[in-house]
Amino acid sequence: MPVLSIVACRMLEDELVHVLSKDRELQQLIVLENRESLGFLRKLRSRNCTPRTAFLDRVPMLLKSRSSLQSTPDFRASTGFLSRFSLLKRLCRKRNHREEVSVVVNMLSLDLHTDLEVLKAEVYRNIREMASFSDRILVFYGTCGRALGKLEEDLSDLKCPLFFLKDKNGETIEDCISLALGGNEAYARAMTEFRGMGTIYLTPMWASSWKQLGNGSRDINRHYLKNPIYCQAAKIDSGVINDPDFHLNVKEFACTFGMKVVSLKGSTEITEQSYLNARKGSTREW
Repeated sequence: MPVLSIVACRMLEDELVHVLSKDRELQQLIVLENRESLGFLRKLRSRNCTPRTAFLDRVPMLLKSRSSLQSTPDFRASTGFLSRFSLLKRLCRKRNHREEVSVVVNMLSLDLHTDLEVLKAEVYRNIREMASFSDRILVFYGTCGRALGKLEEDLSDLKCPLFFLKDKNGETIEDCISLALGGNEAYARAMTEFRGMGTIYLTPMWASSWKQLGNGSRDINRHYLKNPIYCQAAKIDSGVINDPDFHLNVKEFACTFGMKVVSLKGSTEITEQSYLNARKGSTREW
């Protein structure tokens, strides 16, 4: 059974929850144990997904023993999610047509973005460590200020293929905002539309994490967000997750920095298509 590993930025945990919770053919889902995975696990469980958790050195053993795990229909079975016979029957029929996979998720810290060299080093290191037991790896990051722009070239010696979050033009997305808006072109259009109005773009994770991001070596609250050029907070709703606190978090952010709030409609297309391509091991474009 193929193993798809995902190295992900915690800023994109909502997008990852979205695609994993919709995948009915997952044989098993393993999330690496670390403090960055706590919120991710909570959101998965709220969607009736109950993954296994393990430290990195135990993952190969769990993958080798997956044959014994196949005695249970699905990693969600313990939640009762598949307790209804009719749903289980439909799921089994689907499995005749789609390949089952094991997915291993490694969630990395938001704080890595305070130093792009550290970010690059940690992403590269984690990819190499996971390559030993993976058939393919999905890099759940953008290029992040070009820090990861040459990742595929730099890691060309890996035996397992790498997959990326790419838009319809085949370009790796620049960052989490580009992903939420539907691609680099959509991001560029938004910036053109708001030209002359300094705008901060907020996804649910951005809106809930801005205080944490202000505690690093670069105090973005004092040196960045309080710059008077920024007068507008753009709330991006891509529908990846139903966060009842999203509106309140955006409102608090805007009030703190004296900004007005505007709403933007986002998209899940890139997230879904990129995950599907990596899941199938396909380089097919959109």
